[in-house]
Amino acid sequence: MSMPALFEGRLSIPVIGAPLFIISVPDLVIAQCKAGVVGAFPALNARPPELLDEWLARIREELAAYDKAHPEAPSAPFAVNQIVHRSNNRLEHDLALCEKHKVPMIITSLGAREELNQAAHRWGGIVFHDVINQKFAHKAIEKGADGLILVSAGAGGHAGVISPFAFVAETRAWFEGPIALSGAIANGRAIRAARMLGADFAYIGSAFIATREANAVEGYKQMITNSSAEDIVYSNLFTGVHGNYLKPSIMAAGMDPDNLPTSDPSMMSFGTDASGERAKPKAWKEIWGSGQGVGSVAKILPAAELIGRFKKEYDGAFDPPL
Repeated sequence: MSMPALFEGRLSIPVIGAPLFIISVPDLVIAQCKAGVVGAFPALNARPPELLDEWLARIREELAAYDKAHPEAPSAPFAVNQIVHRSNNRLEHDLALCEKHKVPMIITSLGAREELNQAAHRWGGIVFHDVINQKFAHKAIEKGADGLILVSAGAGGHAGVISPFAFVAETRAWFEGPIALSGAIANGRAIRAARMLGADFAYIGSAFIATREANAVEGYKQMITNSSAEDIVYSNLFTGVHGNYLKPSIMAAGMDPDNLPTSDPSMMSFGTDASGERAKPKAWKEIWGSGQGVGSVAKILPAAELIGRFKKEYDGAFDPPL
């Protein structure tokens, strides 16, 4: 396994907080980093686009102040997620701001671009690319990504269908660099299991929705705590890309979660219109994403308390006797 120098001495547990559309904002990112896990947010969460400059300045300043006050346990790095799909008409603008603020880590999704990877490397950043199969994994590394995020079966939002056991094993057969594993990881024992499989990091999203700092409505947070794996529906209806969503939110929107039509993948859109609003506002705002690990999330907590629970479970995990 390979742990980039960027993370050395700065993690309390090997976790990257997944960048959650709408939900991940500076309050959550800063809390995650201070507690020793990588905090990440999608650049598209900053609306209007000019707000991204303010967000990056605030995150850098607050984490620098924290590091000065806690030199024995500095904060974890933060990351910005860039949607590389052609519908993202903000990519050039947002990437320029990432360069201005020397963002330490970029997470790319829905496309791999060699020029983006090279730009991040020029300012000293690293790039992880999220993938759902080996075809996309090879393409990402060929185009210069430093690490891979394996989005396996059970992950929240846009997810794949490959078992994490198979996905990590097949990737490790040819890739020695850093790997983050995503897919129903919502407790410290699962983080330990990800490491045992051969991943360097656990990539956790859904559990952080039910935190005080998350920019999610209270009903969404409560639904996370009240749900289990059986409440997750896999569909491509809402964005054109298959993903996992909470069944009760689909029912609340007046649809039958057991009889959803399929969507035309060519219609998927992750950009914004002229007003800065998302082209398909119902996805994520009314139809709520979540992974199959929600059964481990019992209550709404401050992010630091949740991470503390993860660490206690991670440190206490062990192999049972035969």
